[in-house]
Amino acid sequence: MEVLKNKKTLQDFIERQKEMGKRIGFAPTMGALHKGHLSLYEEARKENDLVISSIFVNPTQFNNPEDLEKYPRDVNRDILILQNSGLVDAVYIPEVADIYPEKTESQHYDFDGLENEMEGKSRPGHFDGVGTVVEELFRQIQPDNAYFGEKDFQQLAIIKKMVEKKKLPIKIKGVSIYRAESGLALSSRNQRLHEDRKEASKIIYEALKKVDSWSKTTTIPDIKEKIQEIFDQQQGMQLEYFLIADEETLKETDFFHEDRSYRAFIVVIVDGVRLIDNMHLS
Repeated sequence: MEVLKNKKTLQDFIERQKEMGKRIGFAPTMGALHKGHLSLYEEARKENDLVISSIFVNPTQFNNPEDLEKYPRDVNRDILILQNSGLVDAVYIPEVADIYPEKTESQHYDFDGLENEMEGKSRPGHFDGVGTVVEELFRQIQPDNAYFGEKDFQQLAIIKKMVEKKKLPIKIKGVSIYRAESGLALSSRNQRLHEDRKEASKIIYEALKKVDSWSKTTTIPDIKEKIQEIFDQQQGMQLEYFLIADEETLKETDFFHEDRSYRAFIVVIVDGVRLIDNMHLS
């Protein structure tokens, strides 16, 4: 596995691969790798000649400086995980100057309103940061296919919109949420939880499964009330938000229309760690 530590090394590598006509699959990460990340590379391996990872903790998508500071970082561990997986041909580990050569600031994007829903309401500018780093990585790596987990469903929708608006020749592929045996969605932030709290947090997935069942017979206001009751009873957990939204527009709804697809979204703070999850409603 090649370890590419700056933009020039990456450019030389990509140029050689393109000359050989290699089809490139790519999934960017912020490190703190886990099996959820590896599931992206498993999908990429099936459809491409070459699979590339990147590790870059993007400063412009953190609204809270403390959150950026606490974000888990262990690049040597991450490289070892990628090497041992046998799924990745190269990993790009840029410096901030490779992504932001002048100022460390985001471009402004219009994502047709997707950026104003859910996470966008409490994290202004967050998706500008996401769009900026992903667009720059796309332009440097020039992948044919790029893979993103459905755990960050809003981010996935926004990246699809950015690629559409910028007319980038890249196919964006969503990959199903990778869950622990308990059902907890794998996340780099989970590393900040004690094992017993990870086990207790399986209530998030269990609640979503109940929502899927209730959605067939129960009104959305009643579902929201039931979810609030569940988390009111959990010690050390705070429900930040729960909502049901149209999968295409991400707009919250209080009523199910037969011709639309819906998804339940939830954010729970467990011992100060913010956990997000979602589920398509069948």
